[in-house]
Amino acid sequence: MPNADNPPHILVVDDEDAVRILLRECFELEGFQVSEARDGQELAAHLAAGAPDLITLDLKLGGENGLELAQKIREKRNVPIVMITGKNDTIDRVVGLELGADDYIGKPFHVREVLARVRAVLRRYQSTPTEADVGQTPATSGECYAFGEWVLDLPRRELRSLTGVSHDLTTAEFNMLEIFVRRPARVLSRDNIMDLLKGHEWSPFDRSIDALIVRVRRKIEPEPDAPRMIKTVRSVGYVFAIEVKKI
Repeated sequence: MPNADNPPHILVVDDEDAVRILLRECFELEGFQVSEARDGQELAAHLAAGAPDLITLDLKLGGENGLELAQKIREKRNVPIVMITGKNDTIDRVVGLELGADDYIGKPFHVREVLARVRAVLRRYQSTPTEADVGQTPATSGECYAFGEWVLDLPRRELRSLTGVSHDLTTAEFNMLEIFVRRPARVLSRDNIMDLLKGHEWSPFDRSIDALIVRVRRKIEPEPDAPRMIKTVRSVGYVFAIEVKKI
């Protein structure tokens, strides 16, 4: 994947020197450009200097909360975030994904696994147009789906209102919504969704899919706590219960 003339830039954020060195060596051997940050202050300085192509982020940076840092990053930039942390508690995993992380890897880890996950996330983001491209890429007929007050434009990977206002989605959120608009009125189990959402290490025993559903509902539902589009089918999974039109 890395292009020798313009290699992807990865920012490794971790307060452990050994982890940063390990990840730097792993990524540089594969042709990536790598920068390091030990805390939130150094992270902010790197972001101010220019957006990396991907951030690996530890949840626990000394006295700082990595979840809060992830939320601040996501509010300002659509940069991929892969959380790498020793905190394997399920609550932290779910919250991290809710805040917009694209993947989550627990320590101890194998560097080849990290590399494979990073490559998968970068591939997904490469298919997403930049802000400069939005509005310039012609839509392909038949690949836009209208539902409720929304239009999901697949060629542009864009969610917009019927009035034309674009709304931000993370890669995982967009992929989830695409799964639903292509399969309206069809009940999908969590296993079905896990199979369709490639690039993540899903486990049938965690709540990652449920957390992602919550995030998508917050983006599209008038009342996320009483959803009328993405409905829960008890003991089975979810169904996209609103009419969808291919336009």
